[in-house]
Amino acid sequence: MAENVLVIGAAGQIGSELVMELRRIYGNEHVFATDIKQPPADIMDSGPFQFLDVMDDKHLIHFVVRNKISQIYHLAAVLSGNAERLPIQAWNINMESLIKVLEVARMFEEVHKVFWPSSIAVFGPTTPKENTPQLTVMEPTTVYGISKLAGERWCEYYYRRYGVDVRSIRYPGLISYKTEAGGGTTDYAVEIFYAAVKNGSYTCFLNKDTRLPMMFMADAIRATIELMEQPLEKLSIHSSYNVAGISFTPDELASEIRKHIPGFTVNYKPDFRQAIADSWPHSIDDSIARQNNGWKHEYDLPRMTEVMLREIRKKFQKN
Repeated sequence: MAENVLVIGAAGQIGSELVMELRRIYGNEHVFATDIKQPPADIMDSGPFQFLDVMDDKHLIHFVVRNKISQIYHLAAVLSGNAERLPIQAWNINMESLIKVLEVARMFEEVHKVFWPSSIAVFGPTTPKENTPQLTVMEPTTVYGISKLAGERWCEYYYRRYGVDVRSIRYPGLISYKTEAGGGTTDYAVEIFYAAVKNGSYTCFLNKDTRLPMMFMADAIRATIELMEQPLEKLSIHSSYNVAGISFTPDELASEIRKHIPGFTVNYKPDFRQAIADSWPHSIDDSIARQNNGWKHEYDLPRMTEVMLREIRKKFQKN
């Protein structure tokens, strides 16, 4: 029987690229993209899309039953920077939406697999900064981090209590040319490329020496699908896996961009997101994901920079 896959939050940074890869694997007509806003044209043109608010559980249940959904990727969330501006609203959206999806998976055994993204935001200032372990102190200081930590506990609870096969990755900062930044603390690493191509200069909201774990989107998509394709018995983590790519500072990224755009300049004007970044790790130990899932990142800083600049230039030429 064919898999029917539901992607909630298909218009976002992860969803807009994950949908296309899932359609390549499962067939266009078997991957149902949904969001509360319109996704990029390639998603609209290549397969089914429907407006769906995950907070409307009756509509969600109806959609799952009608379309015989067997896998759910729940990507909708309020990200770290935006969440600090509206903490209670962000908590309600991030937590209630996850519970609604987990409940659907519990009620309908046809839904045999769920993916939900966690984040390095689950860690806090008391967490070891270098090679942050899979199991460690987790005392997040942002509402986004608090909601992700609570979400991890709910995922493991639903697995142990009800047998719901829910899988998760603690994403580092994600870098993509396809969709522009969406309110996260690591978004400077997307904005900086657009600014470099468009203006030759950028004003960064973090200090130049703020080192954070990052990952190119192609690696993140591959990590996600590889995790979902693993047999359940191979998985030892049922909260969320540490997964690492590359770590760098804004200054190091700017230096790499200058190899392609020699006159590029950056001004540093840290805002409220600096305190968020300061509470996060510098690098991640993902040895358990490597053992369980065979995970290995492919993109280093030079390769990612080259691809980002090339693809963003193409976008501007089209416009």
